[in-house]
Amino acid sequence: MTGQGVRWTAEQVLALAPDAASRTAGSKLGTAGPWSEAGSGEGTVWGLCKGGGSRPYRTVVDLAGPACKCSCPSRKFPCKHALGLLLLWADGDGAVPVSAEPPDWAERWLKGRRERAEGTPGRDEGSPAAGPVDPGAARRRAERRAERVTAGATELEQRLADLLRGGLASAEQSGYGVWDETAARMVDAQAPGLAARVRELGAIPASGPGWPGRLLEECALLHLLDQGWLRRDRLPEALAATVRSRIGLPAPADGAPVRDRWLVLAQYDTVDAKLTTRRIWLHGAASATTRLLLSYGAAGRAPELSLPVGLALEAELTGHPGSGRARAALGERFGPPAPAAFRPPGVSTAEAAARYGEALRDDPWLESVPVTLEQVIPVPDGEMWQLADADADSALPLTRAVRSRPGLWRLVALSGGSPVTVFGECGHRGFTPLTAWAAGTDAAVPLC
Repeated sequence: MTGQGVRWTAEQVLALAPDAASRTAGSKLGTAGPWSEAGSGEGTVWGLCKGGGSRPYRTVVDLAGPACKCSCPSRKFPCKHALGLLLLWADGDGAVPVSAEPPDWAERWLKGRRERAEGTPGRDEGSPAAGPVDPGAARRRAERRAERVTAGATELEQRLADLLRGGLASAEQSGYGVWDETAARMVDAQAPGLAARVRELGAIPASGPGWPGRLLEECALLHLLDQGWLRRDRLPEALAATVRSRIGLPAPADGAPVRDRWLVLAQYDTVDAKLTTRRIWLHGAASATTRLLLSYGAAGRAPELSLPVGLALEAELTGHPGSGRARAALGERFGPPAPAAFRPPGVSTAEAAARYGEALRDDPWLESVPVTLEQVIPVPDGEMWQLADADADSALPLTRAVRSRPGLWRLVALSGGSPVTVFGECGHRGFTPLTAWAAGTDAAVPLC
């Protein structure tokens, strides 16, 4: 029976929670008390959860997604009822028995999912059928957008030249408003990548001591991106694709899909006023490659794609073009995620830093690279922390943001002074740990 042979652990279920509040609420519902008519079968778990009203909430989870449907009004994905049901199922004490088939209400949702999966790729549920594509019209739209981006990049070059001519001190005096206005002009030019970087410039003068140096560095990278766009016809194809992506014109995934058993290394969200972005890192057992999946949700809503850290799924991934980019699109999946008995091979801290330096040659705007550190120990370094090699005299500093996260103390406790394996992102600001494994075990411990 698909997906029922080996159940997930509670930690893997809770790794799906969109936030700490959902994790706490879901844990409270992970007991048999509020549930009735619960069952599982063929990669599906379902049940009725008693709520505040007269009717219980209908909750169903497709483990192959994983995806869920609940009649509760929550806008979070998964909701606390789906988390509680999965925790109850993961406990394996018989509260969620194996049944012959799901009830009608769960079967209707599952049937709809299967029909959509077999339908036209890229078509959203409820959207009208796509008409024939006019290549000429598409080309004209692309040309008009390129003209607007070029105008925006040219205007931004003038803005940077004025800043350097007047001196960096003028950035502190003029405040954030000027940069916010410039970012809005980049949005009008349909260059969201430029707009995002301009907004970052506006925040640097208030970022503390040493801000002029940081501002100059970011101005240089922005100037390089502008010039890359204005001279894109002279660039190698891969670098030109990277420039287009950094500007905000990403190309769709192309090339042959790679089928592999992909280990879910990490999953975390970043949130702004308009969008929630979910990043999921995967590592292929056979291909030995690490790939990034991106999923988006509107403000206040978690993205639907969610994969439990530490599980592996057999699936096809198709890469996006561009130098030094690890992003891929998730294609067909061949069964639900299942526990994995492997981890990615690790490197030393010195090799990790060198790997980031090499990646910058292909993508100068790259913030970080995914890397697994082997045999490292978390040690304090004044007010900061670092990961030190157990067998070598080298270390990587952890990013400042890590200090305020509970994952740091989870990592310290897991290590207890002994070497551990840590997956994370290595960049110019330091190393951000995302997942760790203790010696002698393949059980992944999420740190984010």
